[in-house]
Amino acid sequence: MEQRTVGRSGLRVSRIGLATHTWGSHTDADDAAVQLVAFVDAGGTLVDTSPVYARGGAQRILAELLGDLVSRDDLVLSGCAGIVPQRVAEQAGVPGPEVAQTTVDASRRALLRQLDRTLLEFGTDYLDIWNVGVWDPRTPLEEVASTLEQAVRSGRVRYAGVRGFGAWQLASLAAIVPLAAAQTPYSLLARGSEADFVPAAQHHGVGVIASAPLAGGILTGKYRDGVPADSRGADEATAAEIRSGLDDRATRVVDALVTAADGLGTSPLAVALAWIRDRPAISSMIVGARDIGQLTGVLAAETLELPRAIAAALDDVSARTE
Repeated sequence: MEQRTVGRSGLRVSRIGLATHTWGSHTDADDAAVQLVAFVDAGGTLVDTSPVYARGGAQRILAELLGDLVSRDDLVLSGCAGIVPQRVAEQAGVPGPEVAQTTVDASRRALLRQLDRTLLEFGTDYLDIWNVGVWDPRTPLEEVASTLEQAVRSGRVRYAGVRGFGAWQLASLAAIVPLAAAQTPYSLLARGSEADFVPAAQHHGVGVIASAPLAGGILTGKYRDGVPADSRGADEATAAEIRSGLDDRATRVVDALVTAADGLGTSPLAVALAWIRDRPAISSMIVGARDIGQLTGVLAAETLELPRAIAAALDDVSARTE
């Protein structure tokens, strides 16, 4: 798999990254192990995780696989902090089942506490990329910046990054502390970042890592004839998000992907990923898979060369006119 430099840093990552957000929920430990081995065997290096994925289950599974199944040195581990998982009663003061909640806290204390816990869980001395996972309006930006600097100087972090930031927030932080990477939703159905986020990242030498490049699975074409029973669109937790994206524009884009895929002898998924892979400033894209079958389809995008005419047609059909 081709490796790319992230922004103006010296960090190199595979241009397809492995997301772990389904691990511990829709993907069990055995399936995760098969995925990780296949990903590394294909030359993949970037693995993305968070302490809030599956209420911490994703990190626990990944921690069990490090060293025993794959070498830590073969991976570029990307983690985050700033979103603090909590468990609270469904109703204050009323005994009952607990539900998961999160709070935003990017204070120095909270960030470093999460970093230390993540390193301890992984049994490693450092993270390759450590992201502030969300903008925290209650914490001074200078405190966030100095915390990132402290983590890098201590050797616990190789490169700093952000997730969940807007363009002006990214630019504000990047102006006072070196950032290597910035993760943002980016796909044929989510191109808003092209207007300001991507230019801000390029100006500050920050590499853009695209998240949700398949728009929750919509761009695979699986929803053309309805909602499959085993899909995210049928999952009560994510159904509303998926169904809200199944509009006329999505139909046009998916139809174009299917046409392109038929002509190229590949899948709509591979075409959608190849399109985002080749966008300016994209260092990598984080793609999740529930099982090895889905991951195999994702990895097929690595070798797909998208003709310029098809890329231009997809640009046109996916552009918003309003």
